Amino acid sequence: QVQLVESGGGLVQAGDSLRLSCAASGRTFSRYAMGWFRQTPGKEREFVALRMCYTGSKYYADSVKGRFTISRDNAKNTVYLQMNSLKPEDTAVYYCAADPKGRGSQWADDYDYWGQGTQVTVSS
Repeated sequence: QVQLVESGGGLVQAGDSLRLSCAASGRTFSRYAMGWFRQTPGKEREFVALRMCYTGSKYYADSVKGRFTISRDNAKNTVYLQMNSLKPEDTAVYYCAADPKGRGSQWADDYDYWGQGTQVTVSS
């Protein structure tokens, strides 16, 4: 079992930055592909970013490319999402997710473990 706990959300103005953190339990965290997703009311969960476990490759949704950066600290069992130049359309609940199979998928269904989510609100 893996438990994920997100933190770092909040209310900011357009153009501001936020860093989300996701602390994971479990000894094999370093073997998991980790992803960030977001969701707004009435919409499906949307892929934001992922980081592969072994290669370290990173992938981003087109909507956040160049503004968001995903990183992980295996020693701290934590994955981060640095969000710069935030826009009102980035407003959502952000979730981190873990895939023990390390597939590096952009599909939410491929992730076995999820955090509770953290709200990010960007005002114009």
